[in-house]
Amino acid sequence: MSSRTTPKVAVLMGGLSAEREVSMSSGQECAAALREGGFDVIEVIADRDLASELQKFKPDVVFNALHGRWGEDGCVQGLLEWLGIPYTHSGVLASSLAMDKERTKSAYRAAGLPIADSVVAARDDIESRHMMAPPYVVKPYNEGSSVGIYIVHEAANGPPKLADDMPNELMVEKFVAGRELTASVLGDKALTVTDIITDGWYDYDAKYKEGGSRHEVPAQIPQEIFDACMDYALRAHQLLGCRGLSRTDFRWDEERGLDGLVLLETNTQPGMTPTSLSPEQAGAVGMSFPDLCRWLVEDASCDR
Repeated sequence: MSSRTTPKVAVLMGGLSAEREVSMSSGQECAAALREGGFDVIEVIADRDLASELQKFKPDVVFNALHGRWGEDGCVQGLLEWLGIPYTHSGVLASSLAMDKERTKSAYRAAGLPIADSVVAARDDIESRHMMAPPYVVKPYNEGSSVGIYIVHEAANGPPKLADDMPNELMVEKFVAGRELTASVLGDKALTVTDIITDGWYDYDAKYKEGGSRHEVPAQIPQEIFDACMDYALRAHQLLGCRGLSRTDFRWDEERGLDGLVLLETNTQPGMTPTSLSPEQAGAVGMSFPDLCRWLVEDASCDR
């Protein structure tokens, strides 16, 4: 950041992904919190002309509130490196690696972190036959926020019929029964663990609609499982080279104890909406939302 008394922060929101609406909400919340913290804030709705917009505004730092492809996969990070503007969250490599769920799982596997079996397959093959014994999940391997998820249950008569707008290659992942847990990492410290309680699958509506889910934070789970989530989340953050804030999601089959805990993915741009998990976890350990946003701005840099 520059040495001016009041740093000018450009909050990037919107973008070109399926998560544009969520990003708009995240960005508006972060912009308000940063203004409350005394920053000079510009809200920038990211589109194809993002580079020229940033050159026009000349911000001291960019707060990246984009989600999904283009904003979370290393693309906008590369642009910001090119322009030499310090930015929040993870850099090019970590963002690109974490956005690709199959490559993320390869890194987890190599480090000895527990995962569910999965394959990447062509949608024609997925629709023509079971790629693994049900139950399993079909999902894009490079999207977030439970976009385009299909659960094929054990009693399914046949493979799923996918929507026309699904990509040509998808991940098929063994379904893990049990509870949905998540843990955020800020800097070099895991914050806490949340137990996400829903009536069904933790889908897009459950994540972002009021009343869609209930968050128990800190999670009331055995200490062994709590500690494992904290340890695995920090290890994943470091393994992938994440910076700033990340959040790692888990499934836990409580009937199997520690052997039933698996990592699903690591999010390098966790949601920052009123119902989002990472700000809630920061609050649970005594950090207000404005303080969290300030921390991220003060942590911003290039060469991340």
